[in-house]
Amino acid sequence: MYVNSPVGVLAIHFSGSAVCELRFIDRPLARCAPETAFMRQFKAQLQAYFSSADSIFTIPLLLRGSAFQQRVWTALQQIPAGEVRTYGQLAKQLHSSARAVGNACRHNPAPIVVPCHRVVSARGLGGFCGRTDGPEVRRKHWLLKHEGIKLPLPDVA
Repeated sequence: MYVNSPVGVLAIHFSGSAVCELRFIDRPLARCAPETAFMRQFKAQLQAYFSSADSIFTIPLLLRGSAFQQRVWTALQQIPAGEVRTYGQLAKQLHSSARAVGNACRHNPAPIVVPCHRVVSARGLGGFCGRTDGPEVRRKHWLLKHEGIKLPLPDVA
């Protein structure tokens, strides 16, 4: 399924009644299977989020990753909209390193729903979807601003 959003076109992949991947793309590449009621429900939740950052995603997720990545992704989902954590703060919480947390964020299969954009560098914005510049970082900036985070970020360490 493809969804147009304020941060670009989203390609969403499902496995049964669970979201397993959400990716930013330049434009839809192929036709999609007909939308199911579940897909329409998820699309409505995305649209609600883009209307109001206080919206909560309740759709089941089926995310493939290592045990550590799963722990990081679960921790990301506990960060409320309008708040940020540094990679270091999350690493301390998970008894890990900031680099390992950043790597798990980079491999997050469902950005926005698993809000890796709420994790920032101790010195500023940090990266998004594995990039430290370009459209990915502009998306992170938009998402944080949408959630009421004042940008540019002060030293958040």
